[in-house]
Amino acid sequence: MLSSWLIAPGPASRELGEEVAKRLGLDVLDLELTVFPDGESKIRVKGDVHRASVIVIQSTYPPVDRNLMQLLFIAHKLSELGAEVYALVPYLAYARQDKEFLRGEVVSIAVVARLMRAAGIKRLDTVDIHSVSALAYFAFPAHSISAVPLLVEYMKSNYRLKDPLVVSPDAGGAARAEAFANLMKAEHTVLKKSRDRVTGEVSVEEVELSVKGRDAVLVDDIISTGGSIEKAATLLYKKGARKVYAACTHPLLVGDALDRLVKAGVEVIGTNTVPSKVSKVDIAPLCASHLSTICT
Repeated sequence: MLSSWLIAPGPASRELGEEVAKRLGLDVLDLELTVFPDGESKIRVKGDVHRASVIVIQSTYPPVDRNLMQLLFIAHKLSELGAEVYALVPYLAYARQDKEFLRGEVVSIAVVARLMRAAGIKRLDTVDIHSVSALAYFAFPAHSISAVPLLVEYMKSNYRLKDPLVVSPDAGGAARAEAFANLMKAEHTVLKKSRDRVTGEVSVEEVELSVKGRDAVLVDDIISTGGSIEKAATLLYKKGARKVYAACTHPLLVGDALDRLVKAGVEVIGTNTVPSKVSKVDIAPLCASHLSTICT
């Protein structure tokens, strides 16, 4: 029988992991990280984990492959040392590639799922996975929890929005925008976005509801390059929006994405699944509440 629960904050999520441990009243397992000049990572587990249940908290934002490999290294060693290993991966990379969009493409999330299983992970929890269907690739319990209520609460508490219109930048996020709008007690609409699978070029079409004189809140799970949000904001301002906000769970904001969005008049609000200048919403309470159903 397993004797105790521990939290192992990975290098990518140390602050978040420590806060979750504090909220749960659990001890933190110390991990020693060395990164060599060639970029290789070495992990050392410091502490006795035999017969313990350990929750590894490690997000896989850029550098994606390094953070993912560190997660796998940690999980494998813990399993080797006799621990039952669970993983909380706040931002789960590769979830966007959950099918073969073009012939010959790798279904990346399926490979990630197999790697996690091989590393000894027995359960996965993540936050606002891009595609819920991606969870089906995992051969062990896998769950996605929603940060939408936290984002809504932050928006309601910190902004005086004028007749807000919640907008999804594409059909794939329609359910997310609807949930956001229902909690905010606001109208919502969906933009028609198309993406060229070869070039990556994005186009955005007309908004159905009037946005003139209103605040628009674009809602998405991930803002990466910001191209879709930038084009959506341009359209919304063209249609008379008073102010455009973008609320997202995972603010990757690759390269100059944030600068371009600011120049486009967009105020971005994200969570700390990915540390950034706009990570204003703390998911530690959400994660701790969810994990409490597992470890207590």
